[in-house]
Amino acid sequence: MATQLASKRPPLTPGRKRLRRRSAFAGYLFLSPWLIGFFCLTAGPMVASLILSFTDYDLFNRPEFLGFDNYTRLFKDPSFIQACKVTGLYVIIGTPLKLLVSLAVAMLLNNEHRMRGFYRSAYYLPSLIGGSVSVAIVWKAMFIDHGVIAQIGQMFGGDGTGWVGNPKLTLPMLILLTVWQFGAPMVIFLAGLKQIPQELYEAAMVDGAGAFRKFFSITMPMLSPVLFFNLALETIHAFQIFNSAFIISNGTGGPARSTLFYTLYLYFKGFRDFEMGYASALAWVLVIVIGIVTAILFKTSNAWVYYSGDAK
Repeated sequence: MATQLASKRPPLTPGRKRLRRRSAFAGYLFLSPWLIGFFCLTAGPMVASLILSFTDYDLFNRPEFLGFDNYTRLFKDPSFIQACKVTGLYVIIGTPLKLLVSLAVAMLLNNEHRMRGFYRSAYYLPSLIGGSVSVAIVWKAMFIDHGVIAQIGQMFGGDGTGWVGNPKLTLPMLILLTVWQFGAPMVIFLAGLKQIPQELYEAAMVDGAGAFRKFFSITMPMLSPVLFFNLALETIHAFQIFNSAFIISNGTGGPARSTLFYTLYLYFKGFRDFEMGYASALAWVLVIVIGIVTAILFKTSNAWVYYSGDAK
């Protein structure tokens, strides 16, 4: 059938060919700003960093080829192991907490009540300024000795000591910061909740289902594609934390390397110690790890993500 239709098409005349070329040229012309930016600012630097990851390069002298020495050095570097531990804890603890809070608030805002537009805007506001240096500075000021949080703790018998100088509390402080910035996933969850047919809840209510049964049998399955999207996105963002860790630790990764995140250590090696080859190797290991984690999420999503119309 397709071959018969193709045979009935009129042959391309010189005028039609010129029109097609002009249309293609116009399309590439409009795409050219993005293409130039991609090749010059993204693809080019990525290829350069991949090449540099096999060299010894300090930004001032010519790169010297080392082979895989930079990659084998990683696993003997105690600071690399510490950075992996700190970042792993941040991702494993902070991402689920952020999604849990954002889903809970989205379900509250999904109800009909007065000033719901104001509350949605107010809860989303931290995400608009999230990741900025100013937010990290204010957050640090709240948790220093005799800061707002320490003063609140004194009301309950605390000694006024802040969290910033305590190695056991700096990572929880940064996790609280990322949880506080739950606005973006909240809005996505809220949009997903709006798409769930109310008839399902009405039928469950007729059958006598309670709130927990409706949540786990209707809300979560229908919301699972949105949950998967938020989980993948927030996991990738968590691996890339830098600004808040740099500001709160005064650019040191302290105290006692408790805030030595992977990106912060990469920055130290590249722009403080001028070991750009080693920093490039660190960057590509991070890319590979994020790719593996994302691939695992996509692979396991078949077991728990439900799409409307699926046979399962």
